[in-house]
Amino acid sequence: MTRGIAVATASAELERFRGSAASAFSAVFAQLHTADPGAAGTTAISVGSTTRNAVTWNSTGGTATMTLASLAAWTNGGTSETITDLSLWTLSSGGVFIGSVQLSVALPWVSTNTLTITTLTASRTPIAA
Repeated sequence: MTRGIAVATASAELERFRGSAASAFSAVFAQLHTADPGAAGTTAISVGSTTRNAVTWNSTGGTATMTLASLAAWTNGGTSETITDLSLWTLSSGGVFIGSVQLSVALPWVSTNTLTITTLTASRTPIAA
């Protein structure tokens, strides 16, 4: 049996990504992947760009859901591939793997093109209010 968490608890946990709580991540960075990043976040890293871009989030507003405020575009350095996942990290290089996100749509990406993600939602499912 899986247990949910309260809306207030879920919202407080999500606020950590924005730097609004005492236990907040000081920053979050996204990296592109061509398949599931795996348990360590190091599988199937994009060849087109290994850069991790800073992610900022909008407030949850107490709803246990938050949306993307900003995420810079990536420029493909010379390969064609399909991006399926993002991994999230505490630093732009090295750092701690926070988790991964499977994109709702795989994104074909060809050499020298840029890839911009404008919509991303993070949420937690709370128990009934």
